[in-house]
Amino acid sequence: MKNRRQFLTLAAIGVFVVMSTSGCSDTPNQIVLPADSKVIALGDSLTYGYGASPENAYPMVLAELSQWKVINAGVNGDTSAAVLARIEDITAQNPDLVLIGVGGNDVLRRVQSETTRANITETIGKLKSANILVVLIAQPHFSASALFGRASDNPIYEDIAKLEHVPLYASGWSKVLSDDTLKSDQIHANSADYRNFAEGLYDYLQEEGVAQ
Repeated sequence: MKNRRQFLTLAAIGVFVVMSTSGCSDTPNQIVLPADSKVIALGDSLTYGYGASPENAYPMVLAELSQWKVINAGVNGDTSAAVLARIEDITAQNPDLVLIGVGGNDVLRRVQSETTRANITETIGKLKSANILVVLIAQPHFSASALFGRASDNPIYEDIAKLEHVPLYASGWSKVLSDDTLKSDQIHANSADYRNFAEGLYDYLQEEGVAQ
Protein backbone atom coordinates (compact mmCIF):
# COMPACT_ATOMS: atom_id res chain seq x y z
CA MET A 1 0.00 0.00 0.00
CA LYS A 2 2.78 2.45 0.92
CA ASN A 3 4.75 1.84 -2.29
CA ARG A 4 1.66 2.12 -4.44
CA ARG A 5 0.65 5.40 -2.80
CA GLN A 6 4.14 6.82 -3.25
CA PHE A 7 4.07 5.89 -6.94
CA LEU A 8 0.65 7.44 -7.44
CA THR A 9 1.68 10.58 -5.60
CA LEU A 10 4.92 11.08 -7.53
CA ALA A 11 3.18 10.47 -10.84
CA ALA A 12 0.41 12.86 -9.95
CA ILE A 13 2.51 15.82 -8.82
CA GLY A 14 2.77 17.34 -12.26
CA VAL A 15 -0.88 16.96 -13.14
CA PHE A 16 -2.54 17.80 -9.84
CA VAL A 17 -1.09 21.29 -9.77
CA VAL A 18 -2.98 22.17 -12.94
CA MET A 19 -6.28 20.58 -11.97
CA SER A 20 -9.20 22.94 -11.98
CA THR A 21 -10.38 24.40 -8.70
CA SER A 22 -13.88 25.07 -9.97
CA GLY A 23 -15.14 21.56 -10.68
CA CYS A 24 -13.60 20.72 -14.04
CA SER A 25 -10.21 20.76 -15.73
CA ASP A 26 -9.25 21.23 -19.38
CA THR A 27 -6.97 18.19 -19.34
CA PRO A 28 -8.06 15.17 -17.25
CA ASN A 29 -5.56 13.75 -14.82
CA GLN A 30 -4.36 10.32 -16.01
CA ILE A 31 -3.61 8.86 -12.57
CA VAL A 32 -6.51 6.50 -11.87
CA LEU A 33 -6.87 4.95 -8.43
CA PRO A 34 -7.54 1.21 -8.76
CA ALA A 35 -10.60 -0.51 -7.36
CA ASP A 36 -8.95 -1.59 -4.10
CA SER A 37 -7.66 1.87 -3.17
CA LYS A 38 -8.22 3.11 0.37
CA VAL A 39 -10.06 6.42 0.42
CA ILE A 40 -11.03 8.37 3.53
CA ALA A 41 -13.93 10.80 3.49
CA LEU A 42 -13.02 13.31 6.20
CA GLY A 43 -15.48 15.85 7.48
CA ASP A 44 -18.54 16.69 9.52
CA SER A 45 -22.21 15.67 9.53
CA LEU A 46 -22.57 16.04 5.76
CA THR A 47 -19.87 13.40 5.41
CA TYR A 48 -21.26 11.30 8.25
CA GLY A 49 -24.66 11.31 6.54
CA TYR A 50 -26.79 12.92 9.23
CA GLY A 51 -30.46 12.51 8.40
CA ALA A 52 -30.00 9.21 6.55
CA SER A 53 -29.12 5.62 7.36
CA PRO A 54 -25.37 4.78 7.37
CA GLU A 55 -25.48 2.92 4.07
CA ASN A 56 -26.93 5.99 2.35
CA ALA A 57 -24.18 8.39 3.47
CA TYR A 58 -22.22 9.72 0.52
CA PRO A 59 -18.97 7.82 1.32
CA MET A 60 -20.82 4.49 1.16
CA VAL A 61 -22.45 5.41 -2.13
CA LEU A 62 -19.08 6.52 -3.50
CA ALA A 63 -17.63 3.15 -2.49
CA GLU A 64 -20.39 1.43 -4.45
CA LEU A 65 -19.76 3.54 -7.53
CA SER A 66 -15.96 3.45 -7.49
CA GLN A 67 -15.25 0.03 -5.94
CA TRP A 68 -12.81 1.81 -3.64
CA LYS A 69 -12.56 1.00 0.04
CA VAL A 70 -14.08 4.22 1.34
CA ILE A 71 -13.91 4.91 5.07
CA ASN A 72 -16.47 7.32 6.46
CA ALA A 73 -14.54 9.61 8.83
CA GLY A 74 -17.33 12.13 9.15
CA VAL A 75 -18.18 13.26 12.68
CA ASN A 76 -21.36 15.15 13.52
CA GLY A 77 -20.59 18.66 14.69
CA ASP A 78 -16.93 18.63 13.71
CA THR A 79 -15.26 21.96 13.03
CA SER A 80 -12.12 22.57 10.99
CA ALA A 81 -10.16 22.60 14.26
CA ALA A 82 -11.60 19.21 15.28
CA VAL A 83 -10.69 17.70 11.91
CA LEU A 84 -7.16 19.08 12.20
CA ALA A 85 -6.88 17.61 15.70
CA ARG A 86 -7.51 14.09 14.41
CA ILE A 87 -5.46 14.29 11.22
CA GLU A 88 -2.66 12.13 12.65
CA ASP A 89 -5.14 9.28 13.06
CA ILE A 90 -6.12 9.73 9.41
CA THR A 91 -2.57 9.70 8.05
CA ALA A 92 -1.77 6.63 10.18
CA GLN A 93 -4.32 4.67 8.14
CA ASN A 94 -2.20 5.18 4.99
CA PRO A 95 -5.01 6.15 2.61
CA ASP A 96 -4.40 6.69 -1.09
CA LEU A 97 -6.79 9.66 -1.17
CA VAL A 98 -8.53 11.87 1.38
CA LEU A 99 -11.68 13.83 0.56
CA ILE A 100 -11.96 16.85 2.89
CA GLY A 101 -15.32 18.49 3.50
CA VAL A 102 -15.48 20.66 6.60
CA GLY A 103 -16.18 24.26 7.60
CA GLY A 104 -19.96 24.58 7.79
CA ASN A 105 -19.98 24.23 11.55
CA ASP A 106 -17.32 26.93 11.77
CA VAL A 107 -19.78 29.34 10.17
CA LEU A 108 -22.61 28.24 12.47
CA ARG A 109 -20.34 28.77 15.48
CA ARG A 110 -19.11 32.12 14.18
CA VAL A 111 -15.50 31.02 13.86
CA GLN A 112 -13.46 33.62 12.00
CA SER A 113 -13.02 32.70 8.34
CA GLU A 114 -9.25 33.18 8.60
CA THR A 115 -9.15 30.59 11.38
CA THR A 116 -11.12 28.14 9.27
CA ARG A 117 -8.87 28.82 6.30
CA ALA A 118 -5.75 28.23 8.40
CA ASN A 119 -7.08 24.99 9.87
CA ILE A 120 -8.04 23.52 6.50
CA THR A 121 -4.77 24.63 4.96
CA GLU A 122 -2.79 22.98 7.75
CA THR A 123 -4.87 19.80 7.40
CA ILE A 124 -4.09 19.67 3.68
CA GLY A 125 -0.42 20.35 4.36
CA LYS A 126 -0.16 17.42 6.77
CA LEU A 127 -1.78 15.07 4.24
CA LYS A 128 0.48 16.25 1.44
CA SER A 129 3.53 15.83 3.68
CA ALA A 130 2.49 12.20 4.12
CA ASN A 131 2.27 11.78 0.31
CA ILE A 132 -1.52 11.43 0.41
CA LEU A 133 -3.61 12.77 -2.45
CA VAL A 134 -6.24 15.33 -1.45
CA VAL A 135 -9.51 16.53 -2.94
CA LEU A 136 -11.21 19.48 -1.23
CA ILE A 137 -15.01 19.65 -1.12
CA ALA A 138 -16.61 23.09 -0.86
CA GLN A 139 -19.32 23.77 1.68
CA PRO A 140 -21.86 26.60 1.51
CA HIS A 141 -22.32 29.60 3.70
CA PHE A 142 -24.82 28.60 6.37
CA SER A 143 -26.29 32.06 6.75
CA ALA A 144 -29.95 32.75 7.49
CA SER A 145 -30.54 33.72 3.87
CA ALA A 146 -28.85 30.55 2.62
CA LEU A 147 -30.95 28.36 4.90
CA PHE A 148 -34.14 29.70 3.37
CA GLY A 149 -32.96 30.51 -0.14
CA ARG A 150 -30.24 29.56 -2.56
CA ALA A 151 -26.97 28.49 -0.99
CA SER A 152 -23.58 29.30 -2.49
CA ASP A 153 -20.07 28.07 -1.76
CA ASN A 154 -18.00 29.80 0.87
CA PRO A 155 -15.24 31.52 -1.19
CA ILE A 156 -12.48 30.33 1.13
CA TYR A 157 -12.48 26.90 -0.55
CA GLU A 158 -11.54 28.23 -3.96
CA ASP A 159 -8.80 30.33 -2.37
CA ILE A 160 -7.40 27.35 -0.45
CA ALA A 161 -7.51 25.06 -3.49
CA LYS A 162 -5.61 27.55 -5.61
CA LEU A 163 -2.96 28.22 -2.99
CA GLU A 164 -2.48 24.56 -2.06
CA HIS A 165 -2.75 23.24 -5.63
CA VAL A 166 -5.43 20.69 -4.83
CA PRO A 167 -8.58 19.92 -6.82
CA LEU A 168 -11.86 21.35 -5.57
CA TYR A 169 -15.29 19.80 -5.99
CA ALA A 170 -17.43 22.90 -6.01
CA SER A 171 -21.18 23.53 -5.70
CA GLY A 172 -22.16 19.97 -4.78
CA TRP A 173 -23.49 20.74 -1.31
CA SER A 174 -24.71 24.19 -2.29
CA LYS A 175 -26.92 22.62 -4.96
CA VAL A 176 -28.32 20.08 -2.49
CA LEU A 177 -29.01 22.60 0.23
CA SER A 178 -30.74 25.01 -2.15
CA ASP A 179 -33.56 22.51 -2.77
CA ASP A 180 -35.92 21.84 0.13
CA THR A 181 -37.09 18.59 -1.47
CA LEU A 182 -33.56 17.21 -1.18
CA LYS A 183 -33.03 18.00 2.51
CA SER A 184 -33.79 16.15 5.74
CA ASP A 185 -33.63 19.47 7.60
CA GLN A 186 -32.38 22.99 6.90
CA ILE A 187 -28.70 22.04 6.70
CA HIS A 188 -28.59 18.33 5.84
CA ALA A 189 -29.40 16.21 2.81
CA ASN A 190 -31.87 13.34 2.74
CA SER A 191 -31.01 9.80 1.62
CA ALA A 192 -31.79 10.42 -2.03
CA ASP A 193 -29.61 13.45 -2.24
CA TYR A 194 -26.64 12.03 -0.40
CA ARG A 195 -26.69 9.65 -3.35
CA ASN A 196 -27.04 12.56 -5.78
CA PHE A 197 -24.07 14.27 -4.15
CA ALA A 198 -21.96 11.09 -4.33
CA GLU A 199 -22.84 10.63 -7.99
CA GLY A 200 -21.83 14.22 -8.75
CA LEU A 201 -18.56 13.82 -6.86
CA TYR A 202 -17.84 10.56 -8.66
CA ASP A 203 -18.47 12.21 -12.03
CA TYR A 204 -16.04 14.96 -11.05
CA LEU A 205 -13.39 12.48 -10.00
CA GLN A 206 -13.84 10.67 -13.30
CA GLU A 207 -13.46 13.93 -15.22
CA GLU A 208 -10.23 14.57 -13.32
CA GLY A 209 -9.00 11.06 -14.10
CA VAL A 210 -8.84 9.98 -10.45
CA ALA A 211 -11.69 7.46 -10.77
CA GLN A 212 -12.38 5.03 -13.61
